[in-house]
Amino acid sequence: MTLTPTDLAPLTFAVTKNLAAKSPAERDEILANPGFGTNFTDHMVDVCWSAKGGWHRPRVQPYGPISLDPAAAVLHYGQEIFEGIKAYRHADGSIHTFRPLENARRLQRSARRMALPELPEEYFLQSLRELIAVDGAWVPGGDDQSLYLRPFMFAKEAFLGVRPAQKVAYYLIASPAGAYFKGGVTPVKIWLSEDYARAGKGGTGAAKTGGNYAASLLPQAQAHEQGCDQVVFLDEDGNVEELGGMNVLFVMKDGTIVTPQSPSILAGITRESILQLAKDRGHRVEQRPVSLAEWREGVASGDIVEVFACGTAAVVTPIGVLKTATFEDVQPTGTLALELRQHLTDIQYGRAEDTHGWLERLDG
Repeated sequence: MTLTPTDLAPLTFAVTKNLAAKSPAERDEILANPGFGTNFTDHMVDVCWSAKGGWHRPRVQPYGPISLDPAAAVLHYGQEIFEGIKAYRHADGSIHTFRPLENARRLQRSARRMALPELPEEYFLQSLRELIAVDGAWVPGGDDQSLYLRPFMFAKEAFLGVRPAQKVAYYLIASPAGAYFKGGVTPVKIWLSEDYARAGKGGTGAAKTGGNYAASLLPQAQAHEQGCDQVVFLDEDGNVEELGGMNVLFVMKDGTIVTPQSPSILAGITRESILQLAKDRGHRVEQRPVSLAEWREGVASGDIVEVFACGTAAVVTPIGVLKTATFEDVQPTGTLALELRQHLTDIQYGRAEDTHGWLERLDG
């Protein structure tokens, strides 16, 4: 898969090497057991934007603290967005990413909603390439390992008035990630939040912005107190929305896959990919509102034969239990979720043919 050429000239990145970069031995020690989100590569991308100058001063520089004025708008009004995407090392040593244009476009949609400038798709992909050019050795090659890439953008203009910022920063950092499930994929227990909503009608639910995740932290903590792994939210009409950071899918007894539809749901790239692979296998797919009553009654009657969640980090996770303060419903499990997960990861790691052109090579 390659980007469609446009007249937009590429940025010219200044590269400053990190003189305190990890040695190969130190890096290998980290990659042997990278965990998730706790170790970071030696460099980061930094691109500025201003209302007068547009996108400018692109650079790759040593990973390190960001200096902000105490009056920076992001600290007071939360004007920020981010993305999550992975780089995979294939058996031949090459480095690829998965559907980066979809991440670039979702970042643009999030920017539009949060009154931030839209980073051109070409610049988004170029930023991934520029970081991999200096930190490609950080892409692990172990089973189910990857380099998690975190692009993010925030308002850095120093002012206390409530208006869109006229100075913005775009950064890209990277963190090696180990296998999400150690010892194999197992069904998770989900807590249904009845007191809190993730987002409201007309709100920012469809944008990948930090405030949505901040709103989910308290109910997520409640879920853990109840012995659950994740929390699922309902919208204001009582329909199933999504987990704190994953989409929900239901497999019906006739093979149809149903996933909730709502303006406040973040469009999941993993979900879109899973649904496409399901269509390739002959499954019918429906995106429509799903009430909590339909979920519970479908499980009780046998009309729903499998429930699972999907997202960038875990890829696919079977749901084994739905719990609230008043009920605890055991969920049916099957084989389709794990088969789809295997097919998707086989494409991402180059073990299966990429018939949809989803992969983009980043190194060379």
